[in-house]
Amino acid sequence: MLIDEDLPMNFLCHAIPYLEHPVMAVSTGIPDFLSVIDRKIRARGRLAAPFVDDADPVLQQVARGVLAHVDDDHWFHGGETFARMNLEFAVQLRDLLPGDAGFRPSFVGHILIEMLLDSNLIEDRPEIGERYYALFEEVPLDEISLAVQKITGKSTDKIPSTLQRFASTRFLYDYLNDDTLLMRLNQVMARVGLLALPTAVRDWLPKARREVRLHHARLLAPGGRPMAYPELTLASPANPADAKPR
Repeated sequence: MLIDEDLPMNFLCHAIPYLEHPVMAVSTGIPDFLSVIDRKIRARGRLAAPFVDDADPVLQQVARGVLAHVDDDHWFHGGETFARMNLEFAVQLRDLLPGDAGFRPSFVGHILIEMLLDSNLIEDRPEIGERYYALFEEVPLDEISLAVQKITGKSTDKIPSTLQRFASTRFLYDYLNDDTLLMRLNQVMARVGLLALPTAVRDWLPKARREVRLHHARLLAPGGRPMAYPELTLASPANPADAKPR
């Protein structure tokens, strides 16, 4: 299973508050990595909680990264702005997908908001994206793998290679361009067994970008929650160029 074909999701927002703690920052992505490696292996909060003060520093940081991911999902998905935008995007996508009143429009709206938040941060602060990817060269991948297996109680030998492939592919930069963003969205569609999105969705993506950028702070600091992410400063172009480093 190729990671560049099967794992377009958001990762940077989970990791940013912890970039000074490399193992924890990388480990905020563990729940999503496991969804690709083996869907039967789940890094749940209740499984990670007993290890947050473990004497093993890697195990401790992996557990804290998993818990941070779980906590992020709880407050983010429960935010009023996210719920409203997800509904609005679903309605707009249904208009672009005639006859599709089912799961696909809502699902696409959900993951698109998350992907565009990562895109905002990479576009505005490219050094953060570079720092995040550099972490994968610094952390002990084999020790992280053992820690994940201890937390989940299940064994897999694919974690180091999956994380290496993720770092080398650098697909988060594809979120900056509407054509490659649509490609990544359609890879997700194929992975979950949904029909591919048509080019009409690509033509709508600039509007979605503007909306997510406009509400960036509200999405990441809902209900008076302290802002743990950099404020955006750049004006957003209607159709950003692909900024993936050469």
